[in-house]
Amino acid sequence: MLFNSIQFIVFFLIVTTFYFLFRPRYRWLVLSLASCYFYMSFVPVYIIVILAIIGLDYVSGILIEKSTGGRRKLYLVISLVLNVLILVFFKYYNFLNENIAFLLKWFGIRNQMPFLNIIIPLGLSFQTFQALSYLLEVYRGKQKAEKNFGFFHALPDDVPQTYSRPY
Repeated sequence: MLFNSIQFIVFFLIVTTFYFLFRPRYRWLVLSLASCYFYMSFVPVYIIVILAIIGLDYVSGILIEKSTGGRRKLYLVISLVLNVLILVFFKYYNFLNENIAFLLKWFGIRNQMPFLNIIIPLGLSFQTFQALSYLLEVYRGKQKAEKNFGFFHALPDDVPQTYSRPY
């Protein structure tokens, strides 16, 4: 669904209508469902990737906040590495595979790694860098981990922690 399509205009009007029909305490649900639908309109299976990353970051933030010492740092490193690996896989797998195949060809070795017909999921880079920022802020103690999964990643970075949610 492209932003300049009739389909998007209809979608936008429906979402906006439902947003204002719901009480403020449930509007996050309208936006979350609409976001999932919009995201799935490109490559539906990629919703699994985004939900997995969101789940990873949600749990990681809570574990980092609750832990102390070396375990705290371990949770941070594991979550950062997993986030970056997911991004690298989708963004650079075929590029790296092609270059490795080229190098192996010089030595007479045939590359056994298949080339994948994948495109990067919509907004994956943005999601990854937001997650890295969030996890580092929780680790440094500058932000509390979000306990409500529905509000996770809902607040912009510049909203102060004293923000009162409408519920």
